[in-house]
Amino acid sequence: MAHKVAFQGVHGAYSEDAVHLYFRDDVESVPCNEFEEVFLKVEGGEVTHAVVPIENSLEGSVTAVSDLLLESDLTVTGEVLVWVRHCLIGHPEATAQEIRRVYSHPQALGQCRAFLAAHPEWEKVPSYDTAGSVRMIKERGLREEAAIASRRAASFYEMKILAEDIQTGQRNYTRFFVLEKSASIRAEGDKTSLAFSTKNIPGALHKCIGVFAERGVNLSKLESRPRKGRTWEYVFYADIDGHVSEEMVREALTDLVTKASFVKVFGSYPRAKEPRP
Repeated sequence: MAHKVAFQGVHGAYSEDAVHLYFRDDVESVPCNEFEEVFLKVEGGEVTHAVVPIENSLEGSVTAVSDLLLESDLTVTGEVLVWVRHCLIGHPEATAQEIRRVYSHPQALGQCRAFLAAHPEWEKVPSYDTAGSVRMIKERGLREEAAIASRRAASFYEMKILAEDIQTGQRNYTRFFVLEKSASIRAEGDKTSLAFSTKNIPGALHKCIGVFAERGVNLSKLESRPRKGRTWEYVFYADIDGHVSEEMVREALTDLVTKASFVKVFGSYPRAKEPRP
C-alpha cells in the first residue's frame, strides 16, 4: 500500500522533493495551499503522513511550522534533508537573452542574489512559491518571463532549464520533518525534538538546559519563539542527540519536567544523512 503524504505547495515544490526522497517511489504526494491544511489532513486521516520544512541552513527556521507543531498532536517520526539546487526556468522555446522578468519566492531570489546581480536588466518579482512561479509563467505563456525553482518543477510543467545551480551558496539545505498521527514515539532513532517553556524566575533557562549537560546529552539546537496568546512569554525549541528510551535522555527529560513550566516531546527519529554536493 502506497503512502499518502501531504505537503505545502504545488507539484514540483522542494517539499515534494523531500516527500520522494524519504518515501522513494511508494508514495502519493498531496499538495496543500497552507501549512494548516497539511496538518489538518493528517489529523483528519485523509493522508498517512505529512512532510513539512522546519529549517533552512541559510534562512533559519520555518516559524509557522514550529507554531503548528506546538498546537497539534502529530508525532515527528523522521527527518530528511534536501539539497536546494535552484534552476532558471523558462518556456521551451525561450532563451536566456529574451528574459526580462524573473519570478520566485523571496528566499529563492535571495539565495540566487549573485547570479541575478549579473543581470541588472531583469526585473526580480517576489512570488508566493517557487514551483508555483513555474506554473504561473507556463499559464501566462510569455517568453520574456522566467522562474527560479527546482529541476522537478521544470520537468513537471514541461518547461526549459535555462541555467542550473544558480544559488550563491552551494551548501544550501532545507530540513524537513515527517509527521504522523500517532500516540507513540518511533521505537528507533538517535535524535529527539522537543519544546519547553521556562518558569519566570532568575536562572530558569540555565537550570533547564543544565539537565542535559549534567548527563552528557548533547543539545544540538536551541531557539526561542514567542508563545501565542501569552505576551512576553517564550517557547524554546530544542534538538538533542539520543532517543527518549535511552537512560540519560530519559533522566534528563524527567528532570526537565520539574524545572520547566511545560515540556512537549515532538518525537525521536533517525538522523537524516546530509546530501552530497
